[in-house]
Amino acid sequence: MIGILVTLILIVTAIYALFSVGGWLTLAFIAAVVLLAYRRVGLLVFTLTFTVLLAAYTIFGAQSAPAGIWKGFLWLMLAALWLLNVRPLRIALITRPFMKAYLRLLPSMSPTEQEALDAGTVWWDGELFTGAPDWRKLLAAAPPRLSTEEQAFLDGPCEELCRMLDEWDITHRRADLPPHVWDFLRTRGFFAMVIPKKYGGMQFSAHAHSCVLTKLSSRSPTASSNAAVPNSLGPAELLNHYGTQEQKDYYLPRLARGDEIPCFALTGPRAGSDAAGIPDTGIVCRGTWQGREIVGLRLNFSKRYITLAPVATVIGLAFRLFDPEGLLGGETDLGITVALVPRSTAGVGIGRRHFPLNVPFQNGPIQGRDVFVPLDFIVGGPKMIGQGWRMLVEQLSVGRCISLPSNATGGAKAAVFATGAYARIRRQFNMPVGRFEGVETVIARMVGTTYIMDAGRSVTTAAIDAGEKPAVPAAMLKYHITEMGRQVANDAMDVHGGKGICLGPRNYLGRGYQIVPVAITVEGANILTRNLMIFGQGAIRCHPFVLREMNAAHDSDRRRGVPAFDTALFGHIGFAISNAMRSLVMALTNARFTRVPVKGPTARYYQHVVRFSASFAFAVDVAMLTLGGYLKKKENLSARLGDVLSCMYLASMVLKHYENQGRQKDDLPIVEWACRTLLYQAQEQMHGFLRNFPNAFLAGAMRLLVFPRGLTYSAPDDRLGRRLADLVLNPTAARDRLCALVYRAVEPGNALGLLQEVLELAEVAEPLEKKLRIEGVKTGRITALDLPGMIEQGRAAGILSERDAALLSDYDRKIMEIINVDDFAPHELGAQMT
Repeated sequence: MIGILVTLILIVTAIYALFSVGGWLTLAFIAAVVLLAYRRVGLLVFTLTFTVLLAAYTIFGAQSAPAGIWKGFLWLMLAALWLLNVRPLRIALITRPFMKAYLRLLPSMSPTEQEALDAGTVWWDGELFTGAPDWRKLLAAAPPRLSTEEQAFLDGPCEELCRMLDEWDITHRRADLPPHVWDFLRTRGFFAMVIPKKYGGMQFSAHAHSCVLTKLSSRSPTASSNAAVPNSLGPAELLNHYGTQEQKDYYLPRLARGDEIPCFALTGPRAGSDAAGIPDTGIVCRGTWQGREIVGLRLNFSKRYITLAPVATVIGLAFRLFDPEGLLGGETDLGITVALVPRSTAGVGIGRRHFPLNVPFQNGPIQGRDVFVPLDFIVGGPKMIGQGWRMLVEQLSVGRCISLPSNATGGAKAAVFATGAYARIRRQFNMPVGRFEGVETVIARMVGTTYIMDAGRSVTTAAIDAGEKPAVPAAMLKYHITEMGRQVANDAMDVHGGKGICLGPRNYLGRGYQIVPVAITVEGANILTRNLMIFGQGAIRCHPFVLREMNAAHDSDRRRGVPAFDTALFGHIGFAISNAMRSLVMALTNARFTRVPVKGPTARYYQHVVRFSASFAFAVDVAMLTLGGYLKKKENLSARLGDVLSCMYLASMVLKHYENQGRQKDDLPIVEWACRTLLYQAQEQMHGFLRNFPNAFLAGAMRLLVFPRGLTYSAPDDRLGRRLADLVLNPTAARDRLCALVYRAVEPGNALGLLQEVLELAEVAEPLEKKLRIEGVKTGRITALDLPGMIEQGRAAGILSERDAALLSDYDRKIMEIINVDDFAPHELGAQMT
């Protein structure tokens, strides 16, 4: 608040000086002070420089009465600055009183919220909170790379698995994967990607793990969902990081071989998104285990929505543990704990299935009544009692960057791959439907959105492989990539029309469309993730001063805490003033003079991200310092700030992805569309934040500093959209890069491969069709209304050679095979489970 007030005073007095005093020296003096704030010099350096400038200004500046008032105010300000440099005085007069008020402003924080806050690491998200992100750090990060072994797995077992999959047979006839597919998944390492090699696992990088799921989801959402869970938040990951050596030695080789199928049970009927409030209990008590009386756990639980539960052999179970008899010698409520429970344990009820939107990946409920297990079943042993929530949020900080974003990206890639080809070969009014402006706009949105998704997935998994555990980006990717996946699925359906909605063996969109809400719902519902997690976690964790202030204010040793709070507080004040000035200057100049480490067509987007970073950091400080704990309840404000942060993060990922791929010139239109869209969305969300800020005066002051020229960013124009659509309506290298990892083998039953085959044929066949219409239909030599008839008449009239007629007939036959939809006898429409 102090920084904000100082900033407002500076602006008001500067305006007064310019209009009342005038003169180039006054302007130069104000510009010099603004430059010092912009450059973030320290308090002592600022004070010394301000002293020299003010002395020179007093001697050589205007000598009028208004100038005297202005200079008098500046000398008073200088005196205050020198007093602030006397630390003991500053602490006594400002820091201690403010610290008491600050403690009252702080929102309450539960132990589970604190554990979530402590999970993971701060990466590029932290740079965006600074108002001056260091692009060199991001650009210096190694691009994602697959090892020879990982690439061989994608080219070998992944391709082979995709070839085995028939989604219509899986979803309609069996409501399950065939037995030979289950065997392949278990025995070829698909459930062991995160297990170390010394236990028989694959020990894949996060990027390889992501690529496998992306590829599988382009072919079968059922298979990719079943493969994702054992490699995400589940027993293997928990054991790998927290298990005892005995637990690792027993379970990890069995999980790697597929002898054990894992699931993880967290959600229940009474606790979904509020996972920390689970009512499932474990009671420390005496009981009999394998003929001996021991101290163990009696578990009672009811779980649902548990993927792989119906086929699982070992259950990772989260519950709240109590010790009412004090058998462990500590507190009664021991907190959330995680244990591994074999399926065969007495009292476990498992095997029934949910049916999530006609996509029959194995998912179902688990119940347990008076299930008694030894203390050794706790993951990590008794020493990890009460550490369950920390374990979960730490693993989610990585897992949520991979599973759902990868599956959503794979689905989007498949949708773009199919839709571009379909819109080229599907004709209406004698032209491809993809050439209609309205359809071009939709396809452009699909292309640009999918590029954003792939950039976020790819660059963030590379960061994980470099050692990061990006908790806040994990929440961003989970929310935004799954929501973008929903948009792409809707757009693909719009372009395909009736072809997309008629299910059957020929339908390649329907099941992917149906599964979209599953990704929206699981691992933290999207509404919750957007409104509470992205900004709520990021504002404290990523801000360069807030966490330091909180820790210092809560330090019980006041001799240590007060000086630490003073350092953080005045650093924060300077930070806020600097970001206010940076926001204003970059908004007025449209960030044209902001230094960035790249040149060329993308440099302006780097500059715009820096500009928004300063405006965002300033707005965050105003919101946190004026609303305090109340901001936690103003979910819509938090969500909009989270959207601004996410848009900056994703724009950064797009720029880094473009660099990682070698600055491919053909991809520039996509990069431009993606960055323009994200920056426009950031602007609109910041505008919405200011419109709804509860303090109108502060909202106006912020708007002056953030949008002094109004809203200057616009969405991509139609011409740019047409260029994006062209990239996928034709068999281009850009299309191949965008849709990399899509299963595209040309074989019966793989519509995506067949679509690509016909798209490539279109390059030769379309000129022949055009020739028929110009030389035959328009001259009256061809009277047939359908293409097969036109081809025959054109051949007979000598317009087409025998070879050309055969090629065009083959092209038309393949098109109709794709365009046709399925129909059924009534008895064929029921799922036939085997």
